[in-house]
Amino acid sequence: MTQQIRKVVLAYSGGLDTSVILHWLIKTYRCEVVAYCADLGQGEELERVREKAVKTGARKVVIEDLKEEFVRDFVFPCLKANAVYEGGYLLGTSMARPLIAKSQIEIARRERADAVAHGATGKGNDQVRFELTYMALDPAIRVIAPWREWDLRSRSDLIDYARRHGIAIPVTMEKPYSTDRNLFHISFEGGVLEDPWREPPQEMFTLTVAPEKAPDHSTYVEIGFTEGLPVAVNGRRLSPAKLLATLNEVAGKHGVGRVDLVENRYVGMKSRGVYETPGGTVLQVAHRAVESITMDREVMHLRDALIPRFAELVYYGYWYSPEMEVLKRMIDETQKHVTGTARLKLFKGTCIVVGRKSPVSLYDAAMATFEADRVYDQKDAGGFIRLNALRLRLKAMRRRGKK
Repeated sequence: MTQQIRKVVLAYSGGLDTSVILHWLIKTYRCEVVAYCADLGQGEELERVREKAVKTGARKVVIEDLKEEFVRDFVFPCLKANAVYEGGYLLGTSMARPLIAKSQIEIARRERADAVAHGATGKGNDQVRFELTYMALDPAIRVIAPWREWDLRSRSDLIDYARRHGIAIPVTMEKPYSTDRNLFHISFEGGVLEDPWREPPQEMFTLTVAPEKAPDHSTYVEIGFTEGLPVAVNGRRLSPAKLLATLNEVAGKHGVGRVDLVENRYVGMKSRGVYETPGGTVLQVAHRAVESITMDREVMHLRDALIPRFAELVYYGYWYSPEMEVLKRMIDETQKHVTGTARLKLFKGTCIVVGRKSPVSLYDAAMATFEADRVYDQKDAGGFIRLNALRLRLKAMRRRGKK
């Protein structure tokens, strides 16, 4: 069976897992390997990744700049849905995987490859996200998942393998936690973080300063939205990727966007993850603020009821499923009037809404005022309450045996 594989496109990051996998694929399948690296804003010198892949044995290296596509077509749809998984995770890794896998399939077609491979473990979510996308876009493609095939059982085993074969690695036995970074966030898991009682080491954080070490003065930022999409920061229109990068820098300086949670993986186990999402956190708060004055109440509540389902679909890897297509179209409809500006104050790890405005606002000061007005007859509220209380009164009367 191994002789049938002539060429494999490997989703390659240059990290421990995929570096070992690259060498292992060549050794096990006697095949050519195309190392594919998606530039999602991970902040690395990708030419070094290219050099490392070639040195490890890759026949070809393909690096694609997907930053704008990532933010425009994956981050922003999740933002419009206010997608949050289990109350805290803003899905930075989850939304990136289907884009990486989509591009990987396109490269496999272009390179006439027989198979695609990834570095996700058999315990994690990423294996599902990658492979559901592969199968949705190319049902005939062969998928190689080394973590489910080889006899290496831990990252310690991988470190030993890399050392035996002269593969440079970015982690050590003393600092074994893994990271995943893109323009939206950076995640940390494994190693010392596997103890959910242990506080994350401060030197681990990359995008944010510790809130207690943030500046003693606040920073105000205004974010403009058009139909649910962020388009400007402080009145300056920016491309999706540049807008997010700008907010990452501003919010990171104030320690905004740290999350430490234990989440439920799709495969059934619980896992502790620590995340930094500075710009994404600010966008989430700002988006909610503009929605608060532009969205109809029942439309908002209906959309909000679907947030857990939308977030699950992203987290589980069903980005290209029929149900996700339906949800995205519905959410797009809810965002047609979400146009306006939110003003936020950033200070020592907090992001607070201090103002919101919109040319299509549903907020009417004349209606909402506590002062005297001529547009709302407060006596009408009595009948409104009595009608809505009718079923409650009937239930109480029945309970007391009265008709």
